[in-house]
Amino acid sequence: MQDNNAWDDDRDDAAKQDFKPLSREQAQALRAKNPSVSPWRVIAVQVVVGGVVAALAWLLTQRMEVAWSSLYGTATVVLPGVLMARGMTSRLSGMSPVAGAAGFMVWEMVKIGVSVVMLMLANRIVQPLSWPALLVGLVICMKVYWVALLWRR
Repeated sequence: MQDNNAWDDDRDDAAKQDFKPLSREQAQALRAKNPSVSPWRVIAVQVVVGGVVAALAWLLTQRMEVAWSSLYGTATVVLPGVLMARGMTSRLSGMSPVAGAAGFMVWEMVKIGVSVVMLMLANRIVQPLSWPALLVGLVICMKVYWVALLWRR
């Protein structure tokens, strides 16, 4: 029977020998090649896309309740996103990696909770409510995240 620990040690030594830290210039070039996407930019694009979807909903149906329902679906994505972006860009989240990870989990739970509450209140806030229009606005605004990841400088 072979001792697998020896194999792990050999692999660790090989990985340590292959690892070379980046120079300052290499790190800057890597950051320039892969820029991060601002959460505020994503939210701004979601607002614009939601407005366009609501306008198209009104143009296609000529019914204001469809447009308002679509806008409420947009708000169900945007408002919790604003809360999360505000929480994640605060000074407390950037203090340490542990604080950042914990902050992300907390703000993600807040975001989900607010979204669920908004959906539960939709029928009381938007009268009369068109669930299909609300869901179209919600889904299209959620898909803006993927577009933002693809749409980098």
